[in-house]
Amino acid sequence: MAKTQLGARVDEDVAELARKRAADLGLSVGDYLARLVQDDASGLRARAVDAAARFLAEHQSVFDDAEHAARRPSPGARAA
Repeated sequence: MAKTQLGARVDEDVAELARKRAADLGLSVGDYLARLVQDDASGLRARAVDAAARFLAEHQSVFDDAEHAARRPSPGARAA
């Protein structure tokens, strides 16, 4: 497949995030951006976000219970 050069101006912090994330994934910045665009165009990203939202909605009470339990002092704990 032929490659095309694109030019884009982004804030330096966005550029640095792209460089770091691409490096984390072992990709060039160009390949990382291509992956993001393909995932977005295919609907993969939207489906992943929807799935995460459904998971949280279905299991929110479990997370709430765990958070409340973590905030409660243990039975033998005393204030100093």
